[in-house]
Amino acid sequence: MVCAVHGAALALLAASLGAVAVRGLSAPGVALAFTVLIALGECVRITLPGDREQAPIGAAGALAYALLGPLRGLPTGHGVLQVVAVTGAGLLLALLPGVLRAAARPRRGGRRRGRAPWHERARRDGAARRLLGAAFAAAVFQPLYNSGVVDRFSADGPAYGAFLTAVAALAALWDAVLAAVLRRARSGLRFPAALEDELRSLFGIGSAIAATGMLVSLAAGEVGLWALPLFCAPLLLAQVSFRRAAAVRATTGQTIASLAKATEVAGYTPPGHARRVADTACAVGRELGLGTRELALLEYAALMHDVGQLSLVEPVPGGATALLPDEEQQRIARLGSEVIRRTGVPRQVAEQVARLADPHPGPDGGGRAVPLAARIIRVANAHDDLLTAARGRGLGEAVGRLEVLEALRLGRGRVYDARVVDALVRVRG
Repeated sequence: MVCAVHGAALALLAASLGAVAVRGLSAPGVALAFTVLIALGECVRITLPGDREQAPIGAAGALAYALLGPLRGLPTGHGVLQVVAVTGAGLLLALLPGVLRAAARPRRGGRRRGRAPWHERARRDGAARRLLGAAFAAAVFQPLYNSGVVDRFSADGPAYGAFLTAVAALAALWDAVLAAVLRRARSGLRFPAALEDELRSLFGIGSAIAATGMLVSLAAGEVGLWALPLFCAPLLLAQVSFRRAAAVRATTGQTIASLAKATEVAGYTPPGHARRVADTACAVGRELGLGTRELALLEYAALMHDVGQLSLVEPVPGGATALLPDEEQQRIARLGSEVIRRTGVPRQVAEQVARLADPHPGPDGGGRAVPLAARIIRVANAHDDLLTAARGRGLGEAVGRLEVLEALRLGRGRVYDARVVDALVRVRG
């Protein structure tokens, strides 16, 4: 599916560049201005939760050019293919420095050193999305504008603005669907959960992009190309706010990583235990259809699920809390939750850690059902504890894994959530 999306974007770009080369540019100065805006916007990308890269100014510039009708009161006629060509040219200009740096980077071990793979994938996915998004908006708006259908609406009246708003909203929905398709293919997250995440993001930076693109196209009808810097400046300030939020998230992540390492450094848990539990929990969460925010909170709680062991006088042998009595597991979980509450980590994380040893199934004495994240972490923790114990007895990897999965199956529906155990068997079986 990823190859299909990228292939469609490349084929459309090639066809558009060829058509423009044959027919020539309409209003070259305007095309150049939007190309520069898109290229500059692509150079100041931001990283959103879930390791997703977005270029708000570049996306807004491409949308504005796709929705561009009159310019300083005079009609335009660039059409769909020129919109795609200009957007693609801006994307290529922004990607060119990175390509040149990669070409000049020395090889090590027969492979080029570069950024982490997810950065490269996110950049390619984002570029394909923005190109196809601009093409979609242009395909809806430009034929209607160039054929004179939109002339029925006064450029100064509310009907024209409402029409642009509707096209921008459709383009945003199209982009959300494309993003969900790519995330489904990249991460294995179920499509409904991926689409829900993308639709939720429309109320954040997505709505700002759509609104800026629409406003630039409207204002260009009166003030011309001055609308580009005038209305993109607020979006740039919004990007600064997103960067600050990302810095806060990074600080939270560092706090969590330090707490997770504390039990290993103190000798309470085996090296790498917290990370393995978090990886298993996130894999199970994706299998069960959790969204980006839920997965992030799940990972935080899984990394810190053993912090309560720091209160013990003597470490648990092998750090295997899954082998302790339920009462002792619950006491360690509550102590860990109290520590977490004092760190500034989201309160949902402390709640999940506090409840991960609660009896299953059904609600507890207070009438509250055990959170799904807590049930996932309990299964993931038991999986790693039992697997470590099996290795300690000298069992082979394959035999130990089968023994652990069988032990978890025996506890499904009594000690462990049956749905979570089944999901673990699918991802780790």
